[in-house]
Amino acid sequence: MKKAGFTMLEMMIVILVVALLFLLTIPNINKVMNIIQNKGCDAQLSVVDSAILQYFMIYDTYPTSIDVLISEGLLNNEQKKCQNGELIIIQNNQASKP
Repeated sequence: MKKAGFTMLEMMIVILVVALLFLLTIPNINKVMNIIQNKGCDAQLSVVDSAILQYFMIYDTYPTSIDVLISEGLLNNEQKKCQNGELIIIQNNQASKP
């Protein structure tokens, strides 16, 4: 009487195929994560630019640093960095990455 089930060779082939699919998707996931972080940083720069304009409308002068915007309550402390950890600076009256 034969028992129903998978042979060791069949199991190895299935594991090999799953591992190959996993290895093919890892580079794509890393690329997408980098794109997401860059888009998030661009959005953060826009938020800081808006705070710079608010500061200019209130005080009729541009802020000298992000810390000025934080002390005036226009930004919070978490908004002085991008999601990837890069600091945001004010250069030529606009937010930018160093």
